[in-house]
Amino acid sequence: MVRLVKGGFTAGKMDIALFSPSSLFTEDDDSSADEETTETCQSFVERTHQFPEMELLIREFSFHELNANLLWPGTFAFAEWLVQHRSWIEGRRCIELGSGTGALAIFLRKALHLDIATSDYDDQEIEENIAHNCKANGITPVLPHIKHCWGEAFPIVTPDWDLVIASDILLYVKQYPNLIKSLSFLLKSYKPKNNKAYLLTENEQNDGLPYPAFLMSWRRRIGKEDESLFFSGCENAGLEVKHLGSRVYCIKPIDNCDMS
Repeated sequence: MVRLVKGGFTAGKMDIALFSPSSLFTEDDDSSADEETTETCQSFVERTHQFPEMELLIREFSFHELNANLLWPGTFAFAEWLVQHRSWIEGRRCIELGSGTGALAIFLRKALHLDIATSDYDDQEIEENIAHNCKANGITPVLPHIKHCWGEAFPIVTPDWDLVIASDILLYVKQYPNLIKSLSFLLKSYKPKNNKAYLLTENEQNDGLPYPAFLMSWRRRIGKEDESLFFSGCENAGLEVKHLGSRVYCIKPIDNCDMS
């Protein structure tokens, strides 16, 4: 099912799309862009998407200058992988980076009852659309949402998410250093709510994912050189990268116990 919800665009809004969204992240003094945004009437399309054993009705932006508008194929492939490895993530406290429409987080909350928060660029439209999609799919209260621009100070000083996930977020090469900075903070500053993670033996941790861990699926193809920039940047930041298969990667602080 596809249904147009409301609105339209000004020509100025479409002009913004000709530039890389990564250039928007550092141009806080660009008042003209702000003026165009306030004058624009956003439009949406509601689509029914098939997830593993579940359909979700997701409202997507017809266009969004920060690329938070559509569900990419990698989202569904990652959802399949997560269901197949549900024992690795059940009971984890999770945050998703680059949530976009919030569809993957909503699916994990409904299918696996995962304690999960969404996160994306500091943009009110994104937050409101995720809240809309939560309610449309019976998630009330809506999932907690964290506004955060990669590379800037994280709004939570002592993060307690032991699992960070993301799907198809390596589109903008210029943002890799900022993404790695935020990722390093979440993993290295992790403080558990209880002692569960610390009480696990090395063998128990090796049965699944370490505490904490970043689990990423990357399906959108980019050049090998660009892809390697992200992974080498992680390693230079003191993070270990391991390919788990099916283009799913686990990234963790180097001083954590090794995975089997």
